[in-house]
Amino acid sequence: MDLLEPTFSDTTDLILRAVAFAAHKHRDQRRKDKEASPYINHPIELAHVLWDEGAVRDPLVIAAALLHDTLEDTETSWQELRGEFGEEIADIVLEVTDTHWIKKEVRKRLQVAKAKHSSERARLVKLADKICNVRDLGTRAPANWSLERKRQYYDWAKEVVDRLRGTHAELERRFDEVYALKP
Repeated sequence: MDLLEPTFSDTTDLILRAVAFAAHKHRDQRRKDKEASPYINHPIELAHVLWDEGAVRDPLVIAAALLHDTLEDTETSWQELRGEFGEEIADIVLEVTDTHWIKKEVRKRLQVAKAKHSSERARLVKLADKICNVRDLGTRAPANWSLERKRQYYDWAKEVVDRLRGTHAELERRFDEVYALKP
């Protein structure tokens, strides 16, 4: 057995620590849907999509999916993530993080431009994020979003995913299925 290969116990510990960390960091956050769902449901759903629908078994990807919004939406720093989870996971999370001080339209264009040049692990997290976000628009969209805003999000998400094509055929197919339901 390769001594560098993580054991089931190591993998389980990493994923459970990532869930606990994300739950703590997002503890006071709610989604913008009518029910104001707990925010932590979103990162857990990403991990679920990767594991169950994409058969992704890389524990670094699953942990990064659980942590993917901590830099963007909480007071977490890259250094804190690195200290808790290591540089590889912190870097994946950083790759999928938007910079909030840039105007929204510029951030969206940057996300499209950066998608193709991201690491494979970051592309997997981004694919799962777009699948979950588009699914949520169909079932529990933000209460104040107009039909036009939803349509614009669908199209922008497709632009990002189109730059990720060739990363994971099954996840790309899943995105295409939910995109086909565009209102």
